[in-house]
Amino acid sequence: MTRRLVLLLAVTCAVAVGNLYFPQAVGPLIAAGLHVPPDAATLVVTATQLGYTGGIVLLVPLGDRLPHRPLLVTLLSLTGLALLAAGCAPNLPVLVAASAAVGLTTVAAQIVGTLAANLTSAGRRGAVIGALLSGSTGGMLLARTFGGTLGQWLGWRAPYLVAAALTLLLAAVLARTVPATAATSRQPYRALLAEPLRLLRTEPELRRSCIYQASVFAGFSAVWTCLALLLTGPPYDLDARAVGLLALVGAATMLCTPYAGRLVDRHGPDPVNLVCLLGVLAAAAVLATGSHGGPLGLTALTLGTLLLDVPMQCGMVANQTRVDTLRPEARGRLRSAYMTCAYLGGSTGSWLGTRVWTRTGWWGVCTLLALLTMLALTRHLTARPRTAPSTPEDRQPPPRTKGRTSPHSQQA
Repeated sequence: MTRRLVLLLAVTCAVAVGNLYFPQAVGPLIAAGLHVPPDAATLVVTATQLGYTGGIVLLVPLGDRLPHRPLLVTLLSLTGLALLAAGCAPNLPVLVAASAAVGLTTVAAQIVGTLAANLTSAGRRGAVIGALLSGSTGGMLLARTFGGTLGQWLGWRAPYLVAAALTLLLAAVLARTVPATAATSRQPYRALLAEPLRLLRTEPELRRSCIYQASVFAGFSAVWTCLALLLTGPPYDLDARAVGLLALVGAATMLCTPYAGRLVDRHGPDPVNLVCLLGVLAAAAVLATGSHGGPLGLTALTLGTLLLDVPMQCGMVANQTRVDTLRPEARGRLRSAYMTCAYLGGSTGSWLGTRVWTRTGWWGVCTLLALLTMLALTRHLTARPRTAPSTPEDRQPPPRTKGRTSPHSQQA
């Protein structure tokens, strides 16, 4: 796992995640170009997100069944072709169908995570996961700017066509550079699909990581869903560009997640989780003061979103590292279970946040964030110390000595 390969895989994560987010910036341009109402154009984003959820459930478990290199190349090639079809779509129904295909196949970041965990030693796994999450964050942040700017200059089709070219080029590069790996499972596909649910029942550390991420991501989604309503209404009365500029604050997480990964390697995931949960609680308190408006309120929102974004992403490094150490032969299925729970939490948080906003306003949204974080923090503080080994290397049985039998084996 060389630095060059880590960089290439981080770029892969950035491109794969970016394919999910750049359509959000070209919705109005799609509506004007295809002569459809703006609310109808939002179906493109919805189809992409639904397709991605389906890809996590249906395709990510294949990371245990198939060698990673051909799987990655195939997924990226299919994504590139789907982006090409979207860029050439003659009408909205075709564009929505192509967008669903983009979301379904652009799960390369999750396959990359499984590949990296298999190629990396236990002492470096957190740092590598942090670097990959840094790439995903960069793709998420830059994709909106890329899509909006290019679409404004050349029309809504241009971002799709450029993204298709980048994705297909990346598939060709990975076909030559990713080392060959062997499958870790021979289970039939139907059994693979059922395995994430079984792992959720049998692996308490997986459930714990899912609770942490689902709770925090729900609060995160509630805040960012309602932040646009706060900034575009009284007392701020700003336009939508202010939300985009505020989102760029999250670029700081690109620098923090690799450092968090190194801390996880050194101290384990639990201390990092504790600091991150306390950081999210502090973010809730700071964000609540942003309801007053004015320069002071805007400063509080800027600082609060930074305090929210960094712990959320760094906590994900700790959670994913914990999950990847549980069952080395089932990392794809573990990641499928983990990411499904995380996205279900995010979707629920957006739904709850909107309803809390309509009844209580910004203070209620910040209280919701604090309550969800307290749920995860309470689970963390009452968790039993883990007795299982923390690394796959530790899980290996001790070497046998020729010609001698241990007292335990004699008793058995």
